[in-house]
Amino acid sequence: MAVSYSLTVSSKSPKLFPEYGFHNILSTQSKTDVRFNLIIKPSPLRAFLPTPKSVSYRHSTVRCLFTGIVEEMGTIKQLGVSDDGGFDMKIAAKTVLEGVNLGDSIAVNGTCLTVTEFDTEVSDFTVGLSPETLRKTSLIELETGSLVNLERAVTPISRMGGHFVQGHVDGTGEIVSMIPEGDSLWIKVKAAKELLKYVVPKGFIAVDGTSLTVVDVFDEEECFNFMLVEYTQQKVVIPLKKVGQKVNLEVDILGKYVERLLSSGFVDSIKSS
Repeated sequence: MAVSYSLTVSSKSPKLFPEYGFHNILSTQSKTDVRFNLIIKPSPLRAFLPTPKSVSYRHSTVRCLFTGIVEEMGTIKQLGVSDDGGFDMKIAAKTVLEGVNLGDSIAVNGTCLTVTEFDTEVSDFTVGLSPETLRKTSLIELETGSLVNLERAVTPISRMGGHFVQGHVDGTGEIVSMIPEGDSLWIKVKAAKELLKYVVPKGFIAVDGTSLTVVDVFDEEECFNFMLVEYTQQKVVIPLKKVGQKVNLEVDILGKYVERLLSSGFVDSIKSS
């Protein structure tokens, strides 16, 4: 069973955590206990504000691996400030709760998060979010009712249907176009040069945790594109987004390893040996 957190806030309470862009927290009268306080849309400046040293938050030390094959779409039930100074997100889901345990890793839009509570009777689970996660991913844009891609960490007997996805988001991209062709959908995403250098045609990339094949890279536009077939469109959240919205990006880690080896002089040391 899930453990509920009680948080009492009066209507005259000051803004909570304005430094992270969380503005007015919806509140109830002091006589009412609520499990979470819902969050109104955050400020666009939230990602550029420094982290106050007085705020403590959780770091996940779980090392996990995913395939980028989304198991189901969950629905955000509640968002709010937890009693330890962090942030909690409660998600309604069914498939990913099968065999779940506290401390398990679940990728939410491609972000590896740790299950801190779950309730199989009402089919939901809770994950904790650190301020760093909110700054570096598109999860900050989620609201109550938002749909999210969900995937459990792989086990030794899991099928490897996608590619190696760590759930460590490298950054966000911006959808710049969504063009249908027949029953398929072309999507172009703009990414920072620091990420785009790892993106290659016919290579892998995880977009909101979905393992996809890159079709083309447009260096002059700082963009890449991919195509979603009809089946995939029905199973992931990307087609539900609009032009201008952010998506989480995780590039293929193999490209990072190659770059690291080349820059370290590893190849030259082999040639000279």
